[in-house]
Amino acid sequence: MWVNAEHPLFILYTSGSTGKPKGVQHSTGGYLLWCILNMKWVFDYKPSDVFWCTADVGWVTGHSYITYGPLAVGATEVMFEGVPTYPDAGRFWKIIQDHKVNVFYTAPTAIRSLIKAGGDLPRKYDLSSLRILGTVGEPINPEAWMWYHETVGRGRCPIVDTWWQTETGGHTISPLPGATPTKPGSATFPLPGVFADIVDETGHPVGRGKGGILVIKRPWPGMLRTIWGDPERYKKIYYPDEFKGKLYLAGDGASTDEEGYYRIVGRIDDVLNVSGHRLSTMEVESALVANTTLVAEAAVVARPDDLTGEAIVAFVVTKGPRPSGAEATKVAQELRNWVAKEIGPIARPKEIRFGDNLPKTRSGKIMRRLLRSLAKGEEITQDVSTLENPAILEQLKQTS
Repeated sequence: MWVNAEHPLFILYTSGSTGKPKGVQHSTGGYLLWCILNMKWVFDYKPSDVFWCTADVGWVTGHSYITYGPLAVGATEVMFEGVPTYPDAGRFWKIIQDHKVNVFYTAPTAIRSLIKAGGDLPRKYDLSSLRILGTVGEPINPEAWMWYHETVGRGRCPIVDTWWQTETGGHTISPLPGATPTKPGSATFPLPGVFADIVDETGHPVGRGKGGILVIKRPWPGMLRTIWGDPERYKKIYYPDEFKGKLYLAGDGASTDEEGYYRIVGRIDDVLNVSGHRLSTMEVESALVANTTLVAEAAVVARPDDLTGEAIVAFVVTKGPRPSGAEATKVAQELRNWVAKEIGPIARPKEIRFGDNLPKTRSGKIMRRLLRSLAKGEEITQDVSTLENPAILEQLKQTS
């Protein structure tokens, strides 16, 4: 049955962590067009390709790059149900080898967990079929980017570090493989037709080489059409009055370098304010994982602090067994000193908590709302049904 281009295609609820969940509604024509363009531009889709996006199909990445995008272009694809480290840490690499996957798209958290599980393991498999690697879900730290490029891609596969949201429908800032020179940790430039900018709190552009609030200045085909049943909330959240209702507020902080490359620093509410100093959680996380001897993964959140306004709480997965007792105290102090050396004393985490892994959805995305609740000592009341390993919540309540 044919429908109008603006006919609702689906509603996906998102971001319960910021209050009442929002029913993001996408349209039939614009969303499908954007998914098709993304497959052609960002993934350089060819009819001979075997495409694999490892996301959970219930997440927007699964909608756009397992269901609608690949099927709309007639792609051959792999669908995966499970976790990347079961029955062993070679699961992903064996699937790529056996099915001759050409384009591989996964999350930075999955990459970091695979580094911990076996950093040299990909070299035991034939990954020569790969030609494009992609990342999705959150900013990728430069160390993980380099491992992905050198160990998985053997230094020959372009990496498309994609920035987008449930609300954008598909990629909005991303390299074009083979055409855009890449930089570790940068999503590079807005795609054709996406007029992005970085502004201050009043909506004025900050200029190159500076950080601020990421916005999009004009509509694009894949954008959400409304919040289902609540058009006023749609305008208030995405086109706020402080920007005169004319700029789409992504909710992410970002910066550009002198060449105009975009670097996403995380959610605006993931910016820490410690004794009047503004720090990005991504900045502190990158400093922690730069300690490649001790740290496999790290996630950083803030909790209220009477003295400094906010205090930094770091959740860390170590390269070896999870430390406890005096050993945990020793490692925590070592990591505090490391961060102070890398960034400055103001960035030293007040608390460091160790776990066997971090709370993630089955699609590999860190559940930061749970970490915020744990940091504040709150009872966990959120739905944890999509959590890969619920047992780690008890580990992460313990402070070192």
